[in-house]
Amino acid sequence: MPRIACILNPKARDGISSKSWPEFEAALTSAGFEIDIHETQRVGHAMEIAYDLLSDEHDMIVAVGGDGTVHEVASGLRGSKKTMGILPIGSGNDFARALGIPLFDVQGAVDLLTDGTDHSVGAVRAEGPAASDLPQYKIPPAHPCNGEANREGNLVRWSFLEVDGGVTSSVNRMKIAGKFSWIRGQAKYTALGIRAILGWKTQPAWMRVNGGETQTVPLQGLFVLSQCETFGGGFKVTPGAHPKRDHASLIIGLGLSKLQMLAVMGPLEKGEHVGKWGKITMEDCTSFEIGAVDSEGNPSDTDSHDPPLFINVDGEACLTTPCSLQFHNDQLIVRGASTIPNE
Repeated sequence: MPRIACILNPKARDGISSKSWPEFEAALTSAGFEIDIHETQRVGHAMEIAYDLLSDEHDMIVAVGGDGTVHEVASGLRGSKKTMGILPIGSGNDFARALGIPLFDVQGAVDLLTDGTDHSVGAVRAEGPAASDLPQYKIPPAHPCNGEANREGNLVRWSFLEVDGGVTSSVNRMKIAGKFSWIRGQAKYTALGIRAILGWKTQPAWMRVNGGETQTVPLQGLFVLSQCETFGGGFKVTPGAHPKRDHASLIIGLGLSKLQMLAVMGPLEKGEHVGKWGKITMEDCTSFEIGAVDSEGNPSDTDSHDPPLFINVDGEACLTTPCSLQFHNDQLIVRGASTIPNE
């Protein structure tokens, strides 16, 4: 009988995960799995649990929740030979979608744990100053599974879905603060996006792509470095992407007016935004750096934006600038469909 450890986030999807778990548990038992269940108690706890389970003799470590839970479990397992499974019970479930895992089919998701295919996927190492805590949200401290920072005082996180900044990071910061908590699913992200756009204040920034020349740009819009096609609950931000490539995809849409930012939300959902107004580009990317300029308008490797530019790592607004992102191959083994979307 295969033995699995299930790491459950009881607060995923506003608590719906706890109500859904008995159905998944019954299906797992019927499929012949011996289950050890671990419930998370705080942000960062799933990462700690997964890391501590590396020495145990489980056949698989299963993340039960949304993209936040998947991020933490994947971080804890990164670089090991352990296989991660996913039972998607979150709001976004974009990483599960990228692996071809059914989102609304309990038995289908369980069947993939039994008969699915193991895939080796890459990840993006993100390093920068830690974002400030919120009253209801404490940024998890440094953990051995993420490795040491190159600069003293920085925080390191690993992304398996996407890293973003700009309006999108403002959206997640507001989500964490509990804005529009009565709205669920993709509609919540739409409402948050509209509010973030209307309140956005432009700042200058510098950025460097794939080790090329440093560019100074107006920070009005967004950037996304993604291994997967969708995030935010199905928005096709990097059309055609999939997590088994040897690079990530970089979307840059800067210098947008507020009207253009509002107008692009519909095309963004459908993956029809690339090329809009000649301002939104997409390219293969293995490294990306972004930071603030100093009082004389010169790129600075030490100054942060004020107000802060938050950097989302798999939906967690945990870093600020200056931030460096680096893609690495073969960081995680995850079970999914035999053929994944866009492969």
